[in-house]
Amino acid sequence: MASLAQQRRTLPGFGLGLGVTITYLSLIVLLPLATMLLRSLGNGPAFWWQAVSSARVLAALRLSFGASMAAAAVDVIFGLIIAWVLVRYRFIGRRWFDALIDLPFALPTAVAGITLSALYAGNGWLGQYLEPWGIKVAFTRVGVFVALVFVALPFIVRTVQPVLQDLDKECEEAAATLGASRWQTFRQVLWPSLAPALLTGFTMALARAVGEYGSVIFIAGNLPRVSEIAPLLITIKLEQYDYVGAAAIGSAMLLLSFVLLLVLNLLQRRMLRVQR
Repeated sequence: MASLAQQRRTLPGFGLGLGVTITYLSLIVLLPLATMLLRSLGNGPAFWWQAVSSARVLAALRLSFGASMAAAAVDVIFGLIIAWVLVRYRFIGRRWFDALIDLPFALPTAVAGITLSALYAGNGWLGQYLEPWGIKVAFTRVGVFVALVFVALPFIVRTVQPVLQDLDKECEEAAATLGASRWQTFRQVLWPSLAPALLTGFTMALARAVGEYGSVIFIAGNLPRVSEIAPLLITIKLEQYDYVGAAAIGSAMLLLSFVLLLVLNLLQRRMLRVQR
């Protein structure tokens, strides 16, 4: 590993670049987060614990993080299938379908929420066929899950696509020639390269889903302790001028997100180390 002095000699403007980087990150990321943490403790640790341990807040946190992890896990499966089809097959309209993957990026989240509500409501195009079977999506926890699956899918597809494009098909052909089954080829040839990319996509999808607001509130129903997400509860606290309570919930989400991302990053590093 190159020493700091070698990096200074090798990279022109290292000192200036490092200073600009630290200053920019401090102003944009670290300072706002530190301000929120300090504001959340404005009335003391006891008030912070009371604010984040109430039944309503805990229910909102469970729904936000639980639905986000479930949505990211589902997107990993179907995102891999979609990326595989788009990379490995040629068919009419492939470029059109490939462009549709980025639609959740460009579509305003409120528009996405209204569209999903219109589709899955009891009189919607899909809801009118689901509800007779006892499947109610709109204004339930299932609606939260559907909205998060929608907004998080592109992260998986766009993360896995470049990896699939770089994989050499000759390795798969060689494995088939040696008598390996399709499952063995996938597990021993493809999976070591795909696993880190899938974990990266899962992390990005989870991060997006946890903080999602606009597309969820229109389809969730927003019932306390039932279908109320944590970002909505923060907004309610702000509308009630309870800034300390809103900061307390935000700091709880920040701490939980940091722990999850830290665990996922450590797992990804371990995967890359094993792969090497």
